[in-house]
Amino acid sequence: MPSRRRLDQPREPYRIALPRFDPEAFGKGSEGIARFMGTARFLVYMTVVILAWVGWNALAPPQWRFDPYTFTFLTLVLSVQASYAAPLILLAQNRQADRDRLAMDEDRRRAEMQKADTEYLSREIAALRHALGEVATRDFLRSELSRLVEELDDAAARRAKPARKGRRKATGHTGPAAAEPRTLTEPVGFDDQIAGDEDPRGRPETPT
Repeated sequence: MPSRRRLDQPREPYRIALPRFDPEAFGKGSEGIARFMGTARFLVYMTVVILAWVGWNALAPPQWRFDPYTFTFLTLVLSVQASYAAPLILLAQNRQADRDRLAMDEDRRRAEMQKADTEYLSREIAALRHALGEVATRDFLRSELSRLVEELDDAAARRAKPARKGRRKATGHTGPAAAEPRTLTEPVGFDDQIAGDEDPRGRPETPT
């Protein structure tokens, strides 16, 4: 029975199913291989293998040689190794470049944050310095208080002068020859007491 196909839908292209792999795991493996290939240990191992290969195929009996002179198979192996080494190294370099780019972006972001924090602190310090410039200092307060005390003393002295002159005029002490008024604490003499007890008409006052 022929398969029924819908004519209102486009035909799906034929795709080859490729094996799926984890790019991160493959990248880490390629970096490990490229890192190992760039070490002195790899060079020593490869030199030992090549010398053993050449020595065996040059000195061993002819029936035991698997790659006689001109070493065609060795050349093929080295070519395959070089053809795989180049992409692995490029892949490792690309991953390193990606990490460097991310590190640069992070450094740039941190630098911008530090710059913003520095500008904010600079503005705050400038505002604080401006505010402190308007705050009264100890010397300024001391000078202002001293001036205020002097003004109060002058005002008190000016108010005391008219009051003293008015008191002198009220008591009749206008000249230096006037007698001083008797104070309440001054003791009264016997003659003054008798004069006070006499009658204004010359007769002594009789007690009632």
